[in-house]
Parts: sequence; C-alpha cells; structure tokens
Amino acid sequence: MPKPYLSVIIPAYNEAKRLPLTLIDVDKHLSAVEYSYEILVVNDGSKDNTAEIVRKMTGTIKNLKLVDNDTNKGKGGVVRQGMLVAQGDVRLFMDADNSTSVDQFATMMPHFSGAGGARYDVVIGSRSAKGSKLEPAEPMYRSIPGKIGNLWIQMLLLPGLWDTQCGFKAFTEEAAGKVFALLKITGWGFDVEALVLAKKFGYTIKEIPVHWVNDPMSHVKASAYLKVLLETVKIRWWLWTDVYALKEAKTTPGK
Repeated sequence: MPKPYLSVIIPAYNEAKRLPLTLIDVDKHLSAVEYSYEILVVNDGSKDNTAEIVRKMTGTIKNLKLVDNDTNKGKGGVVRQGMLVAQGDVRLFMDADNSTSVDQFATMMPHFSGAGGARYDVVIGSRSAKGSKLEPAEPMYRSIPGKIGNLWIQMLLLPGLWDTQCGFKAFTEEAAGKVFALLKITGWGFDVEALVLAKKFGYTIKEIPVHWVNDPMSHVKASAYLKVLLETVKIRWWLWTDVYALKEAKTTPGK
C-alpha cells in the first residue's frame, strides 16, 4: 500500500476478549475517512490467543497488521516498537480497551496541519483538559493518586501538562522517529519519557480534551502509579547525567 497518512498503534497484552470490539470500532471510523491509514496491533507476548485473533481479523479489517512478539516487552517497549515500524506521516497510539475511540483523532488533525492556528508536532489526549468527558467519572482511588502524581511529574519534568498518562497520543513521523529511538522506559512511565524527549528536541506539544470511557476491567494496577513516579525520578537523573546524549544531538527539529 502507498505511504499512509495515519498509523494507529495498539499495544496488546492478553487482550483476546476486549481487542476484537476495539478493532471493529477502529475499522468503522477509519473506513469513513478520506485519508490513508494503517492499523498496527503490537502483541506483547500475550499468553492468550490475542495474536491468533488479530491474524484472523486481518482478512476482514482493512489495513490491519500484526506485529507479534514472543516475549513480554512492557507497554513502553511495544509502543516504541510500533511507533518505529509504522509508516504513517502521523503516528497515534491508543489503548486496546478503546477507552478513547479513534474517531477523536479528528480533533487532533487541525493541530498537525496548522488549520486551527498554530502547528504542533505532538498532540496528546487529556482527561484533565477543559471540555474532557469521563464516562463514568474516574474512581477516587485512581483520580487522587493520579492528580498527586501529575503534580510530581510537572514539578520534576513537564510543567504545564496536566495529564501525561492518557493512552491517546499522536506524533508526527519526524518526532516519533527521534523520540522513540531514544526511549528507555519499558513500563508505564514511557509516556512521561516520550513527552520529555519531545520537549528536549524542541517539538511543540498540544494537550486536548478527550471523551474517555473508564473500563472497570482495566489492567492498570494501583502499583503502576508508584512505578511511574519512580521512573520519573529515573528520567530526571538520566537528563542530569546526559544518558540520552542530548548534548551531542541536534535539539531543534528540522536542523
């Protein structure tokens, strides 16, 4: 197929039950668009039949591809893999539970083209941005740690970004290539690392509201919040010690 405008990357670990409905929804919305696209499911060494299901669905869902891994790489690891093997001019990753539907990419597009004013290199969905809709509202045992954690992330690394962990983020081809090539975090803190590196390279980031559907069957455990905070400290240390070799890298896009 010709080079697609949009690549949709869906990391999947033991998602045999939830993934089929997500792929059907993605196919429904993208089948109606005028731009070209590809859908990449990156199987993270699932122990169920996630990979088999995706293979079967490639016969009915247009431009669906499977990137299959025998071993578990972690969400950050497979998102990195998907973003680097994708071919799209814009590369979006989303959750396998479809908490944010791909139809909301339509609100991202003007920010990449500059049609809405300023042009951005990275556009991220935010559950904290004005106009966002959470259905149902996030439970207190998640929302409170999340807000505290965000303040910690802002203080150390990303001032002004109010939701770094929403699993709906899009990068231009150039930004994705430079940022994800350097990614080291394979766990839940990879979102923070990707956004930090994007800023260090001089890429502009836009945070937009999303319609987010809370899945009570979510695989995210409470311990994930603590891991993100610890990984945030690790990223801060790596920046101080120039582990990413950013001092030698070209830090402005297009130069």
